[in-house]
Amino acid sequence: MNFETNKTYHGFRLIEKYKINEIQSTAKVFYHEKSGARLLHLENDDDNKVFSIGFRTPPSDSTGVPHIIEHCVLSGSRKYKTKEPFMDMVKGSLQTFINAMTFNDKTLYPVASRNEKDLFNLMDVYLDAVFYPKIYEIPEIFMQEGWHYELFDKEDKIRFKGVVYNEMQGAYSSPERILGDNIGKSLYPDTCYQYSSGGNPDIIPELSYEEFLDFHRKFYHPSNSYIYLYGNGNIEKQLSFIDENYLSNFDKTEVDSSIQVQKPFKTRNELKAYYPISKDENDKNRDYLSLNFVLGKNTDPEIYLMTAILGQLLIEFPAAPLKKALIDAGIGEDIFPVSTDGLQTSFGVVAKNTSIDKKEKFEKVVFETLDNLVRDGIDKKLIEACINIVEYSLREASRFPTKGIIYNIQSLDSWLYNGEPTTHLGYDETLDRLKSNIDTNYFERFIEKHIINNPHSSLVIISPKKGLGEEKDKVLEEKLAKYKNSLTEKEVEILITKNKKLKEMQLSEDTPEARATIPKLSISDVDPKAEIIPQKIIKDGDTTLLFHNIFTSKIAYVDLYFDMDMVDEKLIPYINLLAGIIGKIDTKTKTYSELSNEIYINTGGIDFDADVYTERDNDNIYYPKFIIKGKAIGDNIVKLMELIAELIIESKIEDEKRIKELLQQIKSRIEMNIFNVGHSIVSQRVGSYFSPSGKYKEQLKGLDFYWFISDIVENFDNNSEKIMSNLNKVYNSIFNANNLIISFTGDKDDFSMFKDNLKIITKNLNKEKLDSKEYNFSEIKLNEGILSSANVQYVSKGYNFKKLGYSYNGNMRVLATILNGDYLHNRIRAQGGAYGAGISFNRVGHMTTFSYRDPNLKETLKAYDGMADYIKNLNIDKDELTTYIIGSISRLDPAMTPHMKGQIATIRYISNISQEDIQKTREEVLSTKLNDIKAFSPLLEDTMKEDYLCVLGNENIIKENEEIFNKLIKLNK
Repeated sequence: MNFETNKTYHGFRLIEKYKINEIQSTAKVFYHEKSGARLLHLENDDDNKVFSIGFRTPPSDSTGVPHIIEHCVLSGSRKYKTKEPFMDMVKGSLQTFINAMTFNDKTLYPVASRNEKDLFNLMDVYLDAVFYPKIYEIPEIFMQEGWHYELFDKEDKIRFKGVVYNEMQGAYSSPERILGDNIGKSLYPDTCYQYSSGGNPDIIPELSYEEFLDFHRKFYHPSNSYIYLYGNGNIEKQLSFIDENYLSNFDKTEVDSSIQVQKPFKTRNELKAYYPISKDENDKNRDYLSLNFVLGKNTDPEIYLMTAILGQLLIEFPAAPLKKALIDAGIGEDIFPVSTDGLQTSFGVVAKNTSIDKKEKFEKVVFETLDNLVRDGIDKKLIEACINIVEYSLREASRFPTKGIIYNIQSLDSWLYNGEPTTHLGYDETLDRLKSNIDTNYFERFIEKHIINNPHSSLVIISPKKGLGEEKDKVLEEKLAKYKNSLTEKEVEILITKNKKLKEMQLSEDTPEARATIPKLSISDVDPKAEIIPQKIIKDGDTTLLFHNIFTSKIAYVDLYFDMDMVDEKLIPYINLLAGIIGKIDTKTKTYSELSNEIYINTGGIDFDADVYTERDNDNIYYPKFIIKGKAIGDNIVKLMELIAELIIESKIEDEKRIKELLQQIKSRIEMNIFNVGHSIVSQRVGSYFSPSGKYKEQLKGLDFYWFISDIVENFDNNSEKIMSNLNKVYNSIFNANNLIISFTGDKDDFSMFKDNLKIITKNLNKEKLDSKEYNFSEIKLNEGILSSANVQYVSKGYNFKKLGYSYNGNMRVLATILNGDYLHNRIRAQGGAYGAGISFNRVGHMTTFSYRDPNLKETLKAYDGMADYIKNLNIDKDELTTYIIGSISRLDPAMTPHMKGQIATIRYISNISQEDIQKTREEVLSTKLNDIKAFSPLLEDTMKEDYLCVLGNENIIKENEEIFNKLIKLNK
């Protein structure tokens, strides 16, 4: 259908229509005349269709009300009457993306699916949820997802409980989260950005149920909404559906969701805050210093891109001058950039693991370095390289598989603030303008104006405080005791009744009538055939080439997989050290500064990693690989090959000062991420107790590696000779031509060029056949409690069911969907208050459970042990089982970028997993019967009885449950 501007289609007037070449889309901007809703449609050939609705939701305090509403509206609505329609869709949809997100000033509800019927189902559930939620009739939703006083017996102590409350307890275990909050406060003290939209756990319990409802009433109206559609869907049908079923029921109104601009400061603001560490942790050189500068409005495309470019140019780039100056001056072990999202954007530099005594020196070095750059000029090649990094990120949509979601978020970075919705999607003109300014003094003048001479800035200091967590716990305990003592007997009974009512709701089953309201797909909506990823296998001497002929928008992806099984067991952690330094140190012909410029001017980057892949069905056979990933366009493919060859043949591991700096940064980045991936850390550690491949991986990149690098960094000066020697041993043994696998993802012309020039990489590789090492990885039940200052737990339990005589089957995929979507979700999240929980099974026999940001410990382990009984007594009808089967298929068919497809095909090749294996699993999923699921009850029981477990969490809670563990160990030794 040919849409014309200023004409109305199903209540939507078309305001603008134009092409955006950068994302190969036609944009149509609509306005719904009756309700006042805005709508952006990006039409293109992508079959991974996206729908989202967002609302401008500026907070006026730190109770987390936008975040709590985001959770609550998905717990039942006018049409969809189950307790959690969101989880019902997760269980039984072909979605490629389903989530809800709270930002500083907006709340977003995006979904994606390749299946049109499925997308309409998801649209309907989401629209009904945001406009007609059950929160007004069922206060228990607020209690469960937000917070409540928990009390079941009048003799018990009262405690706070709630999913968001516990989620944010976990979030605030991170000093970086506390730093981010305080940067917002320091730069925007008169705006909504001074508050935590996610919720500060100290303040969340100040939110009342009525205030929560008022926030929804005020902001969740179509006149305050931003609707987004993306892909090759039928837009006329989509507009008609949205209008007839939802928007036509509303009249336009004035919603005051305005966001204030922070007036510029006349002088720099300074702010200090604290983060908790345990009483016996070292607090020396654990401070954070952050200098921050407001650059301008996000609606300005130049400011928008310059925020990203400055982060690379001054700090993130291997040879970034500001980072180098601060490290050379001994200010901090790690330097990283920070920016704020919202109406105004900022640039900041953070020194981590430093001392507050260095505050003046920190400021002096920052401004002296920037003054020198402005006076002497910035290296033009450095500017070009950094622009290229940002350009690749834009063109690859940040390497996210569902591109439409990234474009949605980017559109709101202007649209939400009354700018054009596609300002940041059509970026070529701005990029070209910035590129044309490389040879001018534009970048120097920008730094001078927006940083050096900018008083709208702040200095934020975050310091560790011993026992702060215990202090807060004591204050909270006293506050709750005081509150309980203030209650009359009748009020205590009322509180107990409220909790019992909540428990009753959580334990109740959805009625057949309620379940019937949830839209469903049928097996006929599912493709019975697994996707075949194109792969051509070509032998070239000792090297195997894997060619994946996939459309990649002209970007060629080259991945090299080197064997690592010749590395001595004691040197395994050094492999990951090597991955962290190579490409950031000098080679025989280039300084690391020159090398970095060459890499990023000519390519999209070269990354290094190491991983372990198991044989398709045997945990005792595994393939450790050192991986190099590079990408380039056109003739630069040859340049990419030359650079890879230089890195693997000519890197110089001899600059002790530089290598120490890099190792400090690696350690710092691990620390910053621990509480974000705590569930993965404990799951992997449990696997290392019983699995040879798991033990290798744990030493390579688990907690063992973290403790190893912590020791290396602390004692580097005393052991530098040994460290350098071991790094050189690993470097000289890994890059060997024997069994080298090279994966190429791109088109056939580029592959021909690559193949013709293969000798560039292989000619100087070591050809000597090295013996594989035997590793002594015996099974040992460590059952560790990892003690930390976190306010929550990450609880994992698992074992290898094949050791108990069981075998893997595709039906396990459906079993996992049932346990994840029902039993574990209900027991550990809904009832327990954890942010998340799950279980996984794999081909080699690993069964692993995990919980995430969990207030409990013993109760969670008990829930894992109850899985067998739950499955034994499972009673679901054919329709419900079909729902789980379809949900399991969606996990077999995730959205993937072209490069991801090439990587998956390569990993399958390494692990000897055939297309027949993939198809067999799919057929087993599709043919699953209830009896197949119930037959897994003994497997679940026997595996849990082995009692292999690991918990990372709060020191006091773990010590209170000491009898569960064989060993207690500090996270920060």
